[in-house]
Amino acid sequence: MKKGFMLIGLMVAMSATAAQQVSDPEEQSQVIKILNAMETDEAPAVRDTVAEPRIILVDQPAAAEPDAKENTFTVDAQVRARGEYNHGAIIPRELGDKAAIFVNNRARVSLGYERRNLQLRASVQHTGVWGQDDMRDTNGRVAMNEAWARANTNNGLFMQLGRQILSYDDERILGASDWNVAGNSHDALRLGWESPEHKVHVIGAFNQMSENNRDDLYYGGPMPYKNLIGAWYHYQARTQPVGVSVLGLNIAQERKKTETVDSRIEYMQVAGTHVTYSPMDFTFSASAYFEFGHTLEGRDISAYMASGRAQYNGDIVGGFLAYDYLSGNNGRNTNQHAFIPLYGTSHKFGGAMDFFTGTVHTGLQDAQAGVFVNLGRKRPELGRLVTISGTYHYFLTGEKYGPYEWGIGHEADFQVSCRLMRDLTITAGYSFMLGTETFEFLNGGNKDIWQDWGFLTINFTPRLFKLNW
Repeated sequence: MKKGFMLIGLMVAMSATAAQQVSDPEEQSQVIKILNAMETDEAPAVRDTVAEPRIILVDQPAAAEPDAKENTFTVDAQVRARGEYNHGAIIPRELGDKAAIFVNNRARVSLGYERRNLQLRASVQHTGVWGQDDMRDTNGRVAMNEAWARANTNNGLFMQLGRQILSYDDERILGASDWNVAGNSHDALRLGWESPEHKVHVIGAFNQMSENNRDDLYYGGPMPYKNLIGAWYHYQARTQPVGVSVLGLNIAQERKKTETVDSRIEYMQVAGTHVTYSPMDFTFSASAYFEFGHTLEGRDISAYMASGRAQYNGDIVGGFLAYDYLSGNNGRNTNQHAFIPLYGTSHKFGGAMDFFTGTVHTGLQDAQAGVFVNLGRKRPELGRLVTISGTYHYFLTGEKYGPYEWGIGHEADFQVSCRLMRDLTITAGYSFMLGTETFEFLNGGNKDIWQDWGFLTINFTPRLFKLNW
């Protein structure tokens, strides 16, 4: 009898669990009915009402299959066309200069393979301007944007080898530069170790123009450096929204041989940090980088930059305040004190009209304020339908230079982005610049005429195929 009560008690507990997990309401009601009856003297009568045994399906996690699929193969595509109206961007126009209008295009296909502890990626792209090639073009101008393999271990170590994108932190020093129609890629070896809190990467690259039989010259080569060695460390706190990164690079650049100077390697070092703090709906970030060693021309360099940003990430309305400082030359010595932007995402900084993407020899101060508004119903995985943003820049020189004033000018950038579907986004933007005599001295053009620029981008990014086996 005692064993019988124990058995009934076990059945009651199991039935209660099943009743909570049954997905069909009628089935759940039946289980509860049986359960209640078993707790009373009516249990035999209830058993008599059940005509035959039935299997009740409950929502439980499926057990792992012995032959679980571990291989994944994907095919992704991107077709991006951007039309631009250039009426003073990059190089300010002179009086009488007419606007330039063009459409650049990127067509990219990416293949990916992944299994336990192994990843492969190959990305081929064709880039150019509409009309650049004949309709019967046979030049086959296609380039590899990515072609790499990565091996991982169970304890977090990895090795990644081949043509790859090096993108770190806010992309000030190393970035993908996706705005550029071709983007940035490096032929490199990357070794590292990653855990939820810590990431350590070591980067190495060595470039040649061909399989040389003699000499080791690379001046004038397509990459901006002969070799590069770098290390990056990132700490992400578990209990607080704090991230800290440290980056260091040693860059070797080869000087061209002349009648008076033999070819030689000049080394420049970069070291810096990037810090983020993201409580609730806010993001605070700061960066600082220092450059020392020698420039490509053999000049001693001692330059730095610092930036800070405070942003509110509201669901509907947000905004930010930011300030960037890049050191510059004061014209009183021959050493290089102007900060060199290197291989980052230059379009992300210094305004959308790209007046200051290169080295600004007077240095640069950029005081910014921006606001954005999200419109439309928030959709799963897609976010808001439309985002409208505006940013104001007030530019000044980093150093007082000769008779010129500190102020460079005012730039306003406006942008509207509409995500029509998961893999289709349309973005439009318009910017204008009001410059001073210092702006004219630094960039050329005529400060007294209207300088503006606009663009329209249509970007398709579909996943064409995915296979698991």
